[in-house]
Amino acid sequence: MIEVHNLTFGYSSDSQKDILQGVDFVAQTGKLTAVIGTNGAGKSTLLKTIIGILHGKGDIQINGKSAAAYTSEELSSTVSYLSQDNDCKINLSVFEVVMLGRMGSMSFRVKEEDIRATEDVLKRLNMQELASRSIMALSGGQRQLVFIAQTLVKEPSVLLLDEPTSALDLHKQFNLLTLLKGLTQEHGFTTLVTLHHLDLAAKFADEIIVLKNGEVYAQGVPQEIFTERMMEAVYRVKTKVYVDEHDVPHVIPLEAIP
Repeated sequence: MIEVHNLTFGYSSDSQKDILQGVDFVAQTGKLTAVIGTNGAGKSTLLKTIIGILHGKGDIQINGKSAAAYTSEELSSTVSYLSQDNDCKINLSVFEVVMLGRMGSMSFRVKEEDIRATEDVLKRLNMQELASRSIMALSGGQRQLVFIAQTLVKEPSVLLLDEPTSALDLHKQFNLLTLLKGLTQEHGFTTLVTLHHLDLAAKFADEIIVLKNGEVYAQGVPQEIFTERMMEAVYRVKTKVYVDEHDVPHVIPLEAIP
C-alpha cells in the first residue's frame, strides 16, 4: 500500500509555483491505480517524489513504513520504478538488460534463480525471441517492453510506472495492461501507473486519481471519475460519457473549451 499525506514539491522557494500542492491519496494493495491529468499536472513528479528521486515535504508511507525510513537497498527491493526516460547506451542483449533488474540480489556469479526469473518475465511478455538480440537494434516500442520486463523481474511489492504504454501500439498496450492487472491481483502488488489514454485507464484501473494543477481533483472508481463535468473542469473539453454493458465508461470528445 502507498499512503501519501499533504505532499508538496517545488523547485523554488515560492510556494505559488509548487508542482505538487498538498497531495493526499491511498493506493491499495492488490489494485491497479491510474494517475491521470493534463500535461504538467504533476503526474511524473508525483512518482519521482514517492521513489525518492525528488524530495518533497509531507508524509509518504510504503507498506506501512515511512519511505524516509527505508535504506536505498530496502527501497530498491520493495519498489520498482519505470521512468519515461529509459535508454541504454551499452550494447547488451535483451536478456542481459532485463537481468540487470535483479542487480540488488545478484553477485558476480549469476544465480540460477536470476536466470529463471529473467526467462519467466520474458515469456510473460512474449519476448523470448528477442532475448539474444542487442537492445541497440530494437524499435522504441520493443525497448519500452524490455525496460518494463526489467522493472518486473526483481519481483517487487510496489510498482511505479510512468507512461508504460506510451511507445506501444494498441495491441501491446492491451496485452501489457492485462498482464499488469493480472500480476497485481495474483501477487498482491501495489501498482501506481500514469496514463494518458483515458479509455485504457477506465478499462483497466481499479482506482483513478485525477491530478489538476498539482492537486488531487478526485479519486475513486472509473464509473465515479469519468464524468462530463470532470472532463470540462480538468481537460477543458466538452464530451459525451457513456457506460457500456461491461460497466466500463467511455469518453467521446466533442469540442475544446476556449
